[in-house]
Amino acid sequence: MIRKAFVMAVHAGQETEYERRHRPIWPELEKVLKAHGVHNYSIFLHAETRQLFGYVEIEDEARWAAIAATPECRRWWKHMGDIMPANPDNSPVSLGLREVFHLD
Repeated sequence: MIRKAFVMAVHAGQETEYERRHRPIWPELEKVLKAHGVHNYSIFLHAETRQLFGYVEIEDEARWAAIAATPECRRWWKHMGDIMPANPDNSPVSLGLREVFHLD
């Protein structure tokens, strides 16, 4: 498995709504994620900064990247765009993190 981590953010006052929209995520989006080799996907919220920390294990970088082209993902991005910083294509503003330590 490939471990990935990234940070995003949620707009002030939208923390509860962000969490509500993920409980649960749409079944069709969950199906897409699993079909593209996604495992152990978690997102954590830092309440003071509204920063979101994402962690995911993937089987393949190309399959992970392909998720962005699916209609389900595109629809999800649009659905979330009003409560978090987004790029012009509605994808969330996200910064990948480099792993500097790991212990099994």
